[in-house]
Amino acid sequence: MKSFHEIMPQQLDKSPFRIVGNDWMLITAEKDGQVNTMTASWGGFGVMWNKNVAFIVIRPQRYTKGFVDAADTFSLTFFDKDFKEQLSYLGTVSGRDEDKISKLNLSIEYSGETPYFTNANLVIICKKLYAQKYESQCFIDSTVDAESYPEKDYHTMYIAEVSKILIKK
Repeated sequence: MKSFHEIMPQQLDKSPFRIVGNDWMLITAEKDGQVNTMTASWGGFGVMWNKNVAFIVIRPQRYTKGFVDAADTFSLTFFDKDFKEQLSYLGTVSGRDEDKISKLNLSIEYSGETPYFTNANLVIICKKLYAQKYESQCFIDSTVDAESYPEKDYHTMYIAEVSKILIKK
């Protein structure tokens, strides 16, 4: 954590639309002493239940889902634009098949029991509060269901309290 300093959530001055939707993020968690990560471009930040929160979504077939389900916490890490090729790789190769973290020489550090990557420029440590699987009958706009879930492999949404934000010095 030497190369990072902590800021309050209200000090974060990055557009969530840009950093999540355009720049992408890694969702990372630990299970049984093993760390896994996946690239994500859906999610967001806000205030829920009087807490600063992040929300992420993970499809059932993603290997990382088991890690997020098993842990109380996870990290969201954001990188410089020159890391886009690695993020694409991490989003297409499964941790079931290879040690993709080692292959890309990502350095893991911990905030408490939560793993994150020191290669990042922004780290958000999250404590899970709520999880719910999306359901077909809940879509008000049925085109979203039809276009996003032709295989009916609905995401689980996780809402998590933002417990720490670290910015690269």
